[in-house]
Formats: sequence, structure tokens, C-alpha cells
Amino acid sequence: MSQRDFDRGLNNRGRRGAAIVGEHIRDHAVHWDLLLASPAERVKRTIDAARLQIPIQWDEHIYLAESSTLIHVLQGVEGDPEAVLLAGHNPGLQELVFDLVAAENENALFAEVAEKYPTATFAVLELTIDRWADCQPGCGKLVHLVRPRDLDPELGPERVR
Repeated sequence: MSQRDFDRGLNNRGRRGAAIVGEHIRDHAVHWDLLLASPAERVKRTIDAARLQIPIQWDEHIYLAESSTLIHVLQGVEGDPEAVLLAGHNPGLQELVFDLVAAENENALFAEVAEKYPTATFAVLELTIDRWADCQPGCGKLVHLVRPRDLDPELGPERVR
């Protein structure tokens, strides 16, 4: 019997990618106030492997969510923390970047997102909002992007041998 997608964990490559990106997130200049996360097992294991010490709010709406749902989740953030990290799934996260970045703010990083947004990608968006309830399509700019392969070339696309 196969596992339900929700219960699927991480393989060794996934754990390695999560650990290296987690180190990058911890070293990044942003202090994250809140981590909104899908309760799926692979997200939990990714966060564990990343060793992120951020208060976590689990939200089942994030599991396999489309961009519009993720925007709705962000609009519902209470207390208006300054910096929120979102851990979820593709294609929703990639679509979220496409939707939040205003056309006039598209840049080389945006082009990289369009090319490939693999598992454990870390994207930082600056949003021109005063409170999370104001989060809308086109309110942001992509200012940082790191994929596991950017930090360790061995974590790049697998090659057929």
C-alpha cells in the first residue's frame, strides 16, 4: 500500500537540501517573526532538517494550496508581524511569487523563478503593505532567491548516468 501524499516524508537528498537552505535562512539578514506552514509530513521534516527557530503556525489551508488561497492565508495573519516565512508546496508557492510580484518589478530573479522553482527554494519578497490584510496581487518585489543547487551544485538536477 502506498502512502498518502500528506504523509510522505523526505528522502536523503531532500533532507540535505533542507539543511543547507535552512543554514542560509538562519544566516540571512531577515529576522522571521512567524513561520506559516502546511502540516504535511514532508514540510514538518523539511522544517526539522532546516533547524529553523521561528514560531510556527500550522495551517491545513496551505497544503497543496493555489496562490489565491495562500494570499488569503497571508491576509489573515494576526498581530501584523513584520516578516513572515511561508512553507508550503508547489506549484502554489511558485504561482504566489508570480502573483505577488508586480509586472514593473520583474527582474532577473523573477526570470529564475519562471525557469525552475524546485523543492526547498527560499524566496524573499518585499511587500508594499502596511498590514497583512492588505496583501494583494502585484504588491511585491522579489529581492532574494536561493535554491539548494545554488548552495551545493550536487543538489542540482539529477543526471541520468
